[in-house]
Order: sequence, then structure tokens, then C-alpha cells
Amino acid sequence: MFAIVMAGGSGTRFWPASRQHLPKQFLAITSRQTMFEETLGRIDKLITDNSVYAVVNKMHEEITRRLLLDRPVSVLVEPVGRNTSACIGLAALHIRQRAADTPIVVLPSDHYISNKDLFLQILSSAANIAANSGIVTLGINPTQPETGYGYIEIGEQKGTSLNHEYFSVSRFVEKPDFETACQYISSGKYLWNSGIFIFTARTILQEIEEHIPALYQILTEIEKYISTPEYEKVVERLYPEIEPISIDYGVMEKTSNSIYLIPTDFGWSDVGSWKALYDLRSNEKDESDNLTLGYKSITAVDAKNNLVYSKTDKEVALLGVEGLVVVETEDVLLIADRNRSQDIKLFPEKFKVSGKVKLC
Repeated sequence: MFAIVMAGGSGTRFWPASRQHLPKQFLAITSRQTMFEETLGRIDKLITDNSVYAVVNKMHEEITRRLLLDRPVSVLVEPVGRNTSACIGLAALHIRQRAADTPIVVLPSDHYISNKDLFLQILSSAANIAANSGIVTLGINPTQPETGYGYIEIGEQKGTSLNHEYFSVSRFVEKPDFETACQYISSGKYLWNSGIFIFTARTILQEIEEHIPALYQILTEIEKYISTPEYEKVVERLYPEIEPISIDYGVMEKTSNSIYLIPTDFGWSDVGSWKALYDLRSNEKDESDNLTLGYKSITAVDAKNNLVYSKTDKEVALLGVEGLVVVETEDVLLIADRNRSQDIKLFPEKFKVSGKVKLC
């Protein structure tokens, strides 16, 4: 089995700790390890290092190799980000040259999973299905009407793989508004889209060829130069020509091939905001439900339900405040309503427009 670890995201919702040069996957926010390291660690028992491909943006190549140390993980560098179809397609080219019909699991590098044993069991079940030319995705049993996730409508049951039931996919749907999300939850027919897919290199490249032919044409040109001295130059030249398209929109929503869904609950979160992180690390809060992360503890008086993340050695004191996110870096102090933490991504956009690029 192979793994493609997608590590090219920008992580703007964790601004200002997360920046263009240091996105969320390279932050140690869910544990003492970075999320990238956690992603690699949880598949250790199932996939050997020399079968793992990490796809990263060029500006993050140095930090990626530093975190990998001597682990024999193949690092594939994108000169510019072109969304998940290009990322997956590029890695699939390299894997196709080694084993076109061996299952591949595609993993975002910035997700959290608590039940690692169940996660690996589900991946084994999915690989068993994907080996027969199917595409498998993992759906998470929803616990609330979440508007920050895409959803998958469950189809009819198709069978059992290694004691786990799997179903057809009726459709993928984009992130809904709150009312629609409530309808999805009450129907019992929808799962959260985890963004995790399992297929073979042959299968996914055939799908890209059919549904995103312009991308496939560029990929096949790049493939000619794999393992040659010209490879990096060719990627640098051709990659900017690729239209950014997600694998969900480009392939999954359009394919007539068999897509299967395994419903599961292995303690998954995409940790999509400071609020999500506050909820995730609930067992680390103090007696007033304040969560402190980073270098310093806080001094709180009549303050509760706050998240404080500090990357400086300054003391942080809270008085009479509730439900805040306070993030301090060397050049930015953010104070926000925790329930509006999804909107924090607006600040990098504003600073980019105003020319303060170093703050993005």
C-alpha cells in the first residue's frame, strides 16, 4: 500500500500562528509534534516509509525535509499550489511507475485522528475494495450540523470488507448553510466528507484523463522526465499552466466509476479553526475552561472559556473576559470572538490587499 500525504495547504484560519511560510500542518497545535509528523506517524504500522509520498509547496520544502530527518519519505515539490487534483495526479505518476495496481491512500496532512487502530483497520478494508478498481472514501458520522465540512449522501449497501460495511455514494455536496446542514443531520443519510480517498494509480489517472484532460496532458508530459536531470525544470515550467481543481469537483462528482463509502467514527477532526482546536483539547483546560497553548501559562481573573496561544515570552493576563481567542506572535496580536474564528482567514486577505505581505 502507498500513501500520498498532501501538505501544500495554506492554513489561513490559524492566522497569525499560521503564515504562508509556516502553514497549519507545520504547527504543533494538536500535540507536541507538528500535524505533518502526526499524519506520518499514524500510518507507520501499515505503510513503510519508502511507500509514502509527501507533496509540498516549494516554499515548504526545507521545513519538510528537516522534519523528516532520515525517514525515507519521497518529497514531491510543487512550484505553485494547484489544488488537490494536481497534487494527487503528480504523486500518482510516480507511484504508477512502481506499482500501478497497488492501493493508495490519500491523506490531508492537517487532520486529527484519535483512534489510530480503528483508522488503520478502515484503511485496510478500503484498500481491499480499491484493489478491484474502485474508488473508496471515508465518511465521518456527524455529531452536529457543521457548516465547515462537505457532506456525502449515503447510497445503498454494497457489501462488507474485513468486517466493515461499505455503501455506494449517491452524491457529494459542498459546504452547506446551517439550515441545510440541520436537514442533512436529521435525515440520517449524510456523512461528513473526510477528504480521505483510496484507489490505485491506474484508476485515478484514468479518471483524471477522462474528466480533467488538460491536467492529464500536462501530467503525462511531466511523467516522461521522472528520474531524469530535467524533471525539476519541466515541473517548474509546466505546473503553473495547470488549472486549480479539487479532486472532489474534478473527479468524484463526475465519475461514472464505482465510488464506495465506508461510514466510520475514529475521532476525526479537520481542526479547521481555533474554536475547533479549543473543543478538541478540552481535557487540557483549567478550572475556568481556559486553554493555554504555546510558551507561557496565563494569569486569569474572572475569565473563562478562552483560548490563548502565545509564541513569545510575554506574560498574558486576562480579566473579566469570556469566549475569546488570543494569539500572540512576534509581530501580531490577535483578539477575537472564539465563535467567529472561521472568519480569521479574512485578515491575511486584507493584509495582502493592503500590501502587508509579511503578515500573511
